[in-house]
Amino acid sequence: MDNRTRWVVAALGVGTLLSPLNSSMIAVALVPLRNDFGLGAAEVTWVVTAFYLASAAGQPLMGRIGDRSGPRRLFVTGMAAAAVVCGATAYAPTFGLVCAGRAALALATATAFPSAVSMIRSVSETSGVSSSHLLGRLQIANTAGAAIGPAVGGVLETLYGWQAIIVVSSPLALLSALGVAAWAPKDGAHAGGGLIETLRVSDVPGVTLFGAALVAGLVFILELPTDPQWWLLPVAVVLTGAFVWRETRTTTPFFDLRSIAANRSLIVVYSSFTIFNLVFYLAFFGIPQTLQERGKYSSGITGLLMLPLAAVTVVFTAVVAHEIDRRGLTRILRTGAIALVGGCTLLLVGAGSLHPAAVLLMTAGLGIPYCIVNLALMQALYASAVPGEAGVASGTFQAARYLGAILATSALGVVLASGDTAVNWSITATIAIAMGAVHAGIVWRWRPPTATS
Repeated sequence: MDNRTRWVVAALGVGTLLSPLNSSMIAVALVPLRNDFGLGAAEVTWVVTAFYLASAAGQPLMGRIGDRSGPRRLFVTGMAAAAVVCGATAYAPTFGLVCAGRAALALATATAFPSAVSMIRSVSETSGVSSSHLLGRLQIANTAGAAIGPAVGGVLETLYGWQAIIVVSSPLALLSALGVAAWAPKDGAHAGGGLIETLRVSDVPGVTLFGAALVAGLVFILELPTDPQWWLLPVAVVLTGAFVWRETRTTTPFFDLRSIAANRSLIVVYSSFTIFNLVFYLAFFGIPQTLQERGKYSSGITGLLMLPLAAVTVVFTAVVAHEIDRRGLTRILRTGAIALVGGCTLLLVGAGSLHPAAVLLMTAGLGIPYCIVNLALMQALYASAVPGEAGVASGTFQAARYLGAILATSALGVVLASGDTAVNWSITATIAIAMGAVHAGIVWRWRPPTATS
């Protein structure tokens, strides 16, 4: 790999880590935010939910925009916007503005992953480096961004307050934008038509229905333990039905449900990735809350106890990328699914003890399957997507990540509504184990659409 390729991949990696980094650092800042703004446990979750909702809607949209207007241009624009938004959000005077800023940040950073995946194809062709190795390097950034978030966030919050967790992304976004502008291959021929034309064919009504259905369903779930809003259930169902009706009839759907339905491999990838992230984020947001509420750990110590998740992930990603090439993707997918069930089983340890050694066992045990499944499913996406639609496919892939995270935070809100007790943590772990088994059942059905694996 020549120096130019290294710099391009590094710049793309910095950009792609911003979204998972920002979505995970906030895990250790929920209690400080509650204290600063006088919020309850249910209210403060909107700072997480706003980010995930915007990300879930923004990833497929940004993938489509990148495919039409050029991934390099979109990447640089998104990173520049992220730098500005981070600086402004850190000084927001109200919690509502913090949530709005987080949503804007999610849209800005949503440009990175689909654009990077699209650019990887041309980088691979010009450099002669296999796409699996380049994707592996991107996955190190994408995975590590989520994994190191609590550790980095804990240190920043302890030293400088929750505002530092937001503003730290500004210089990173600027560096990424400058690097891609300087070293990435120029955009080739795209559908074009300008931003207005791109938005016109980007199915804004579909995006709106998707977001509205998610919000209605989420509010319904979160209010169940305290003040059930039963009227929201039929509203969510109707909005979901309207979304499906719209997407199966428009010529430029937000989610191309017809194409997905015709591609069995993509169905397996998207559904398994959603469930995998439901499982992972149950632990990822559940463990820090349990440590701070039941274990009485500070945000700084909580972040450090989550650090093995990052260390294991970074170390094993290069190994997994090599094993995919050597042993085949199908075998590694199944290995990751089995490891995920094992990692979920370790969560039961947290019901009996929150001793640092027990916590380190849980976080290290989850790092291995998180690494394997993330990279393997990304490679499965690359193998399953139709050439020329990598941006849209990868955007939908990331939307599946955030849909899983939304479901996880909703489940935690319901299970932990009566208190963060050992019994409730056992329920959380049991849900994770059951969903891990479902994920394994789905992954076992994946087959490469062309070459054997």
